Amino acid sequence: MRDTSQLAKIFGDHTVAQLSSARVLVVGAGGIGCELLKNLAMSGFHSIHSIDLDHIDLSNLNRQFLFQRRHIKLSKSQVATAAITRFNPRVRASAEQANITNTQYDVDWFAQFDIVLNALDNLEARRHVNTMCLAARVPLVESGTAGYLGQVTVIKGAKTECFECQPKPVERKTYPVCTIRSTPTTPIHCIVWAKDYLFAQLFAESSDEGAMDVEETAENSDELSALREESTALAKLAGAMGTQDFARLVFDKVFDEDVERLLSMKDMWVQRRPPTVLDFAALSEHTGFDPAHPDDHAVLEPKEWCALFVHSAERLAQRRLAMDQSTQSGLVFDKDDDDTLHFVAATANLRSLAFGIEQKSIFATKAMAGNIIPAIATTNAIVAGMMVMQAILVLAQRIPECHTSYVTYGKRARCIIKEPLAEPNPRCPVCRRRYLTLRVRDCAQTTLGDVLDFVKGLDLDRDLQLGDDISVVEGTRMLYDPDFDDNLSKPLYELGIASGKMITLTSEDDDDGSIVPVVLSIAAAKSQDSLAIEGFESVPIFAPLPQLVSADAESDDEDDVITDDFVVDDSGAIVLEDDDVVTSPMIASAVSSISEELSKRKLDEISVISQDDTKRRAVSDDDIEVLD
Repeated sequence: MRDTSQLAKIFGDHTVAQLSSARVLVVGAGGIGCELLKNLAMSGFHSIHSIDLDHIDLSNLNRQFLFQRRHIKLSKSQVATAAITRFNPRVRASAEQANITNTQYDVDWFAQFDIVLNALDNLEARRHVNTMCLAARVPLVESGTAGYLGQVTVIKGAKTECFECQPKPVERKTYPVCTIRSTPTTPIHCIVWAKDYLFAQLFAESSDEGAMDVEETAENSDELSALREESTALAKLAGAMGTQDFARLVFDKVFDEDVERLLSMKDMWVQRRPPTVLDFAALSEHTGFDPAHPDDHAVLEPKEWCALFVHSAERLAQRRLAMDQSTQSGLVFDKDDDDTLHFVAATANLRSLAFGIEQKSIFATKAMAGNIIPAIATTNAIVAGMMVMQAILVLAQRIPECHTSYVTYGKRARCIIKEPLAEPNPRCPVCRRRYLTLRVRDCAQTTLGDVLDFVKGLDLDRDLQLGDDISVVEGTRMLYDPDFDDNLSKPLYELGIASGKMITLTSEDDDDGSIVPVVLSIAAAKSQDSLAIEGFESVPIFAPLPQLVSADAESDDEDDVITDDFVVDDSGAIVLEDDDVVTSPMIASAVSSISEELSKRKLDEISVISQDDTKRRAVSDDDIEVLD
């Protein structure tokens, strides 16, 4: 049982009492998460809830010390919380194995916690938690590590920079379209094709179908035309989802028909090894292999890859069909999602088989698809310790004493550098918003028009200050603007709007950026009213925006063709957009004042991207797999 007398001497008895009663949410139970949960349990925190989607893997055991070999394939969050209750029986720890981005974790769910601590390993989830904490007005401690480097910061709505306050340009890795489509020569070419083309075309959101319809150049015309035809053919296969023939139809399309088409181009194979057509019937013969439990570290046999392909394709098809009937809009590749990982690994290795390329295990595919680099257990421990110190200061209402802290490593001994928390970016597209909660009694009966009428009829003291010409957006979807009113009579549920979703209201009259958009978090009603809005008393007052100096330079990416997961630029090259790698600092403005050495290192939202001439490349990860 942990003695908190030392903490009381440092922070006072009142703060220790606050820690014991505070409800803490820990998102992620991996490299940082394990250390963090242990530290919280041993530092006087008694009410801890952990959530993580992942299972324990053999490769986790070298640095996630709450796990043992007997825990492999079990839930990370559940095993970790069970371990910390043995350290400190006073801890009331609970756990869920789930995706934090699920709509069931709405603004009310987040609001039940006094503080949220992020130990995540992907950019999408970090952005989501950042937004939910702003909407629920819950402070967030953000963290991450990359090798010997780490970072911790505090995010408090209207007081500090949020996760999105600094732009995060995506690192681009460029591969020619023709190489990905027709002449792969390395495993990464096959993995890129499987993850960013085939998976995206079959299972991801298809709202950008028209993005390919742009002017073509002489250099990219043939490749773009062929790519467009293949995308259309794959889109037609989506109609077979849920049938017994779906996996076979996809297999025959990409490993038989497409390969036959390539073989018909005789000149292409004069200097290259021609590919081999794969026979679904021959590869699908029963082998006794269990595709639900493959060996992640073994290079499977061709028939086993085929079985894994069929199993994962069918499971993904079922999930995609379920999304069509819900409020979700498409699947996203996640290296910790077995179905998406197994589909990419199986299709990439079957393509490698067809083209005579070295095959890779599921574990190696995971590393290449997720840009995974080695993690250092000691760095995780240091960062987790800094997170707890920041959390104590936040709960003690000592925000001015909080800092953004960096773990650095260079010519001198490793050290921790800190700087004051930066103020919010006045042009941030996420935190320069007025977050309110819209309580809806019945989304199946309430129409979008009802919501707009309700908003426009609010009393003057609760006026949203948007004017008369309001536009309504959900994610990337335009639901309504003055020139598009088709959805006004539709129920919210029919539009995919339900509890856990957010809609953004903006003004068509906002020419100078002076009108602050309103984000309405949809939540269940607490009264008999069909519609009600909460949160006006906590909305900050935003200062007018400074005028921007117009720039004459045009964007270099003006002619890029955007698809779901890659960019086809005007040279005919596929440029991958990797969500796990970013290059922009959270707080870049103060870096140069810290030291000359630190200014050479480019910090991203979780760590240092490059260090002197070593150019270490980091993913947004606390839970980075170690390659054998």
